[in-house]
Amino acid sequence: MEKPFIVPLPREAWQGTVLPISYTTGYHYAVAFCPNENGFSIALEKTPFPQPVTHTPEEYQFPDSLYQEHWAEAQAWGVAEGKTLQGAIETCPERWSSRLRVTELWVAEDLRGKGIGKALLSLAKDQARREGFRTVILETQSCNVNAVEFYLHEGFSLIGMDWCAYSNRDIQRGEVRLEMGWFPEGQEDATGK
Repeated sequence: MEKPFIVPLPREAWQGTVLPISYTTGYHYAVAFCPNENGFSIALEKTPFPQPVTHTPEEYQFPDSLYQEHWAEAQAWGVAEGKTLQGAIETCPERWSSRLRVTELWVAEDLRGKGIGKALLSLAKDQARREGFRTVILETQSCNVNAVEFYLHEGFSLIGMDWCAYSNRDIQRGEVRLEMGWFPEGQEDATGK
């Protein structure tokens, strides 16, 4: 596939556009939290689900959409044919922490694996370098194994997790919020490298 043609998605034209983020997975990163005499340890291990799990926008009260009100400084770009999106990324500065958050990243299922996600993510990395942010951060889920592996391949590291972000049973359901971060060249990552 040729390099995707990415265009700005202005707020006035695209605000409220729902991104049909859905996926089916047979695996998740099982989270184990183990208290011990010296504190605690946490492990994530790729584990099969008893049967494949599908997540769709319809199951959530607040589906992913562009330019949500709480992302006041958000900017978005995408690959579009007219008003039909084929992929999109939205970023929003966290000025207090000098981080750039990817608030949305989506590529149509039939176009995945063709370089669109990589090209969109490169926009966020370039924005972070250009605007002097110390890291790019994003959220994914422990059951979105393909996304986790994509982010790792793109140089992101696991920087945190929240095991009650979606429900009080996230660990048991196999859907734990994972925070991942990418550090520009010359910046130390969370592990001190």
